[in-house]
Amino acid sequence: MTSEITLFVNPTAGRGRGAHAAQPAASALRAAGFSVRTVVGENAEDALTRACAAVAEGTGALIAVGGDGMANLALQAVAGTRTPLGLVAVGTGNDFARALGLPVRDPAAAGRVIAEALKTERLRDVDLGRVGGRWFGTVLASGFDSRVNDRGNRMRWPVGRIKYDLAMLAELAAFKPVPYRITLDDGEAREIEATLVAVGNGSSYGGGMRICAGAELDDGLFDVTVVGNCGRTTLLKVFPKVYRGTHLDHPKVTAYRAARVELAADGVTGYADGEPLGPLPLTAECVRGAVRVAIA
Repeated sequence: MTSEITLFVNPTAGRGRGAHAAQPAASALRAAGFSVRTVVGENAEDALTRACAAVAEGTGALIAVGGDGMANLALQAVAGTRTPLGLVAVGTGNDFARALGLPVRDPAAAGRVIAEALKTERLRDVDLGRVGGRWFGTVLASGFDSRVNDRGNRMRWPVGRIKYDLAMLAELAAFKPVPYRITLDDGEAREIEATLVAVGNGSSYGGGMRICAGAELDDGLFDVTVVGNCGRTTLLKVFPKVYRGTHLDHPKVTAYRAARVELAADGVTGYADGEPLGPLPLTAECVRGAVRVAIA
């Protein structure tokens, strides 16, 4: 592997932590003998173009500095190639980095771990989800949680996770279960009313909410969590259990496993890795070994 690697930086991640994290991460990588070039785009589209160019030119690795959004953008550049991906996780959620056992909000430590992984080829091929031409690493969310995302993204204040906590309270006041049509692999379509449906390549979203607690990154299958038709009181009881993954024991929650998932519902946006995919219907495929990642 070439010793020249690329640092892919989101300066706005984690309320500015991305910009501050780039220097200690780069220092750790350079101390390990790597030549580091930095890519910072004018916007997401420009940044992705630059990252794709670095991969095409043969960079030894692409190291994303930011949160899950930046990790997701980096996946679009490296998925389906043999270029290793490293994550310096300094965003709000950092769920993909957590799933890989990488340091969170410690850029110098992350830089050292990634450098050692690259030097010793401590790399792992993991699965990704794919919707159309877009890849994701953690969870495709739809229903109540995606509406919280919709509302939170429209809010200018406050910033950080508290914004989404407030958005959740606002959505609880108005939310009603949604009629879904769900098809798993080649099975029959299921017509159900659900509060949310989550398709997990990884186990968590939102900074540690283990919505698909049993999901593994290298088994070639999604874990699909369906929270059925339940009222606000039940949802308030179930939702805190998501952090421990014990919500899966609730009678209103059903879990499935599948390599291909079709979701259809009116008025629902799909989000993957916290990024909007667009309105349902959407079809997600689990692609085995789609990306090579540096691990601890």
